[in-house]
Amino acid sequence: MSLRDDIDRSFEGRLSSDEWAALQQAVIDDPDLRRDYVERRWLHALLVSEGDSLPALLEEAQWAKPAPAPPAARSAVWLAAAAALALFATSLSLFLGNRPAPFVATLVEAENCRWAGSELPTVEGAGLGPGTLALTEGMATIRFASGATVTLEAPSVLEVESAMKCRLVEGSVVAEVPESAHGFTIHTPEMEVIDLGTRFGVTANSLGDANVFVFEGEVKVKRDDLPEPKHLLAGKSLVGRPGALPVPTSDQEVRRSEDPATSPGPGWMAVSTASGRGRDAYVRRGDSHGPTGAHPLLMVKETDLAPTNVRRALLAFDLAGIDRASLRSAKLALKIESSGLGFSSLVPDSRFAVYGIVDAAAAAWSEESVTWGTAGPLADDALSESVATRLAEFEIRKGSPNGLVETGSDAFVDFLRTHPGEIVSLVIVRETGESDQQGLVHAFASKEHPTSPAPTLWLQTK
Repeated sequence: MSLRDDIDRSFEGRLSSDEWAALQQAVIDDPDLRRDYVERRWLHALLVSEGDSLPALLEEAQWAKPAPAPPAARSAVWLAAAAALALFATSLSLFLGNRPAPFVATLVEAENCRWAGSELPTVEGAGLGPGTLALTEGMATIRFASGATVTLEAPSVLEVESAMKCRLVEGSVVAEVPESAHGFTIHTPEMEVIDLGTRFGVTANSLGDANVFVFEGEVKVKRDDLPEPKHLLAGKSLVGRPGALPVPTSDQEVRRSEDPATSPGPGWMAVSTASGRGRDAYVRRGDSHGPTGAHPLLMVKETDLAPTNVRRALLAFDLAGIDRASLRSAKLALKIESSGLGFSSLVPDSRFAVYGIVDAAAAAWSEESVTWGTAGPLADDALSESVATRLAEFEIRKGSPNGLVETGSDAFVDFLRTHPGEIVSLVIVRETGESDQQGLVHAFASKEHPTSPAPTLWLQTK
């Protein structure tokens, strides 16, 4: 007996538990059988719903009479039958014409996820047609009908298009593609990544950057600025075009400086790196990109696997005119942003430390010229107590949303009270390392970010 016969028998409850388990697995594994199952289930449901609309046609008493019915009666019955069948055919046509598009993927894992703005169902195990998934927290795994598996890392927006294609609007994904899904394609606003039988990751951030890294196998990448498609093998990557950043409008500039971050409550005053003589930048070991004072993101990363990828953020706040002697509380607020570099699934929950710079020469860094090479002792593997003192710490969990992170301590307040100068400089270090060189680069909005708030000190006096 065929599997398609088992589908019909399953609707009538005539399968044993072993036969039903075998049929379920076969439907999951075979896209053609899955489509056939859905078609037959729809048709069966329609037949059941329409069964009560034909009573006059199938009355047992009408057909049980041994003597033939009079010609006029037979004509009436056949006319009724014809009308009922016409009604059934019309209903079937309308039903099939208005039914939803077939599923092209399944949300196979969505534990501890939060969603916002999704068009598609977000319950674990749900079938997915074409549409949008917007993940704000956690990680979710989607298995396409072609066999390709895509792990979506929050915060991300993914458009499911077909069994062989999806579009990453923003965020990060890691794709595992078997031979059956050869040619599976992920689009981003900047590039098109075509699988050639592999495992690869793609990132896209809100600033327009997109990157791809190949863990195993090979991919083909198409991009407008490339004269021909570029083939990438295992261990190779292609980063987005440098400088592809939006220009902030004057309204955005005003809004950012007037409202640097969400207030912790009444009685707090804000000082951001966009205020007065404030400044911010990040330094990267190797100095391959030069000074970063004009970059919209402050990048932070710690790893022993790719030393040139280590990054630290530098902040300076102008506290002129503030009565620091009466300072009671202080908090540092940072807006988390997607860096578009690396994958959070390859990094554990990460701990960060905030240091106050006590060395006057080190604290005098300049946005226009600071690099890893010119940062002096701020670039040492371990920050000396004579250079910087540890003030506070915070944690960013894997798959966290891009919200505000706040940190503070009594030591932070004491440092701000007693610091001899009006300009206070801080350095942010990630203390958690990585087990894979393509682990995540964390990022925070700088004062140059076109929409997000600049790093902000919230201060409360007595």
